[in-house]
Amino acid sequence: MNLPSIKQLQYLLAVHKEQNFNRAAEYCHISQSTLSVAINNLEELVGQQLIERDNRKLMFTSMGELVVEQARMIVDQTNNMMKLIAADGDVMAGDVRLGCIPTIAPFLLPKLAKESRRQYPKLRLRLIEGTTAQLMSQLEKGEIDVAILALPIDTGNFHVMQVGHDRFKLVAHKSLQEKLNNLTDFEEVPDGSLMLMEKEHCLRGHALEACRLSKTDKIHPFEATSLTTLVTMLEDGEGISFLPDMAIESGLLRNTHLVAIDMPFENAERQIGFIWRKTSFRAQCYRKLGLLAESLLTSTLSKTK
Repeated sequence: MNLPSIKQLQYLLAVHKEQNFNRAAEYCHISQSTLSVAINNLEELVGQQLIERDNRKLMFTSMGELVVEQARMIVDQTNNMMKLIAADGDVMAGDVRLGCIPTIAPFLLPKLAKESRRQYPKLRLRLIEGTTAQLMSQLEKGEIDVAILALPIDTGNFHVMQVGHDRFKLVAHKSLQEKLNNLTDFEEVPDGSLMLMEKEHCLRGHALEACRLSKTDKIHPFEATSLTTLVTMLEDGEGISFLPDMAIESGLLRNTHLVAIDMPFENAERQIGFIWRKTSFRAQCYRKLGLLAESLLTSTLSKTK
């Protein structure tokens, strides 16, 4: 039985990613004619049409989508095999593409990168920052190897390793502290007073779950793109928010007039998880990195208990 080549599968994945033959050819650093011939040969080999195309657009057939899904796993496993060979069998050597969301990255990644260099000098972390949706998509497509995300989220068929709990605290201007110290129901806060991250950030949803708020009229129309921006807005003394301990412990509120108040609820927290593909050859490497992150988080967040 004749089998497709890895190169053919890589070309197919490039077309699926770009949804355009010209861009896919540029991505693969080949001519469009070379790419078209390779895809035609692949279709002849499998005896199925994988892509419907005309002069204006292309569309993957249902069989094409199934082949793409399998091709991702095959190419990913082949890449992992070559990395393992290049590292002479040492799972803690070579490159690891590590993605992380912005509300965790600045507080964990510098420590993780430093400690990783100390413990695993042959391992090179390539760090990527992105939203949960972006990182999940990159993980599925094999563009990153592992992601650090805040849970709970729908992780589909990925492997999840929980590495820490990050409690939320109520943050506000110190002039509001007396009013807020005895607050037990956040439905009682003034309308439009709760400032949150924009909807693309999972921290928004996790914060709303933490405060058990159901009335959307309590939410301020402003949506912050970063924690730094959110803190700056809170400095005006007009609103409140919920920030994770790891951000507070890093000094995010230093040199401000803001105070952090313990939440009145248990389980007002988010979980931190390492996520990777179940098909990955390098699961042992990701587990060791996860354990390293867990020790760093335990050291940092234990100060807040």
